[in-house]
Amino acid sequence: MLSEEFLLERGYCCGHGCLMCPYIPKHKKDNTVVMKKVIDCYQDENPIINKKLREVSVNEGLEIATKLFQILNKRGDGIGLAANQVGIDAQVAIVNVSEPLILINPKIIIKENEIPYYEGCLSFPKQGIHTKRYRDIVISSTQIDGKLVFGGSDDEKVILESVCVQHEIDHLMGKTIHDRQVDTTYVAEKKPGRNEPCHCGSGKKYKKCCIS
Repeated sequence: MLSEEFLLERGYCCGHGCLMCPYIPKHKKDNTVVMKKVIDCYQDENPIINKKLREVSVNEGLEIATKLFQILNKRGDGIGLAANQVGIDAQVAIVNVSEPLILINPKIIIKENEIPYYEGCLSFPKQGIHTKRYRDIVISSTQIDGKLVFGGSDDEKVILESVCVQHEIDHLMGKTIHDRQVDTTYVAEKKPGRNEPCHCGSGKKYKKCCIS
């Protein structure tokens, strides 16, 4: 039996009646979910990008998540996507860093170990923002019994996944990276060398971080 993950990666319904078929309507040859575009907030209006989205049922959430995965897979340039980024008013987001994750009406229960981070967003292309996030978080999601834990180490990919989850949950609450922006202006007695650690705390070399 083909897995739902494989079918989503393939991107269309083959019409052979796969039990895990995620497409609506099912089993129509070459049927694909109607594709939406990620709204570029610099060029187009997105009236719900700053709105707290409505909670949804698990079934509706899974259907929306299917569409979000298909959009993200087709673009190939993102690791997370929230429903309002494509104009859907629903507390649904997806993350795909270490494995595909679906978040339906998610809530952060615990957050610990604040860290600086530099992040971007598909809704605000070609602009990065210095933020403060948490390395370790615990969340709940409607379709899952129990809790999901992210972080727990300083591994770059582990932190990336934790930050991505926080980023997408922010979207569902109507917040963007601009709401998390921190001032990294720093006046030093001595300007750091190009190969010295950047003063902003990112852990990167100055020449690859705040030099410009």
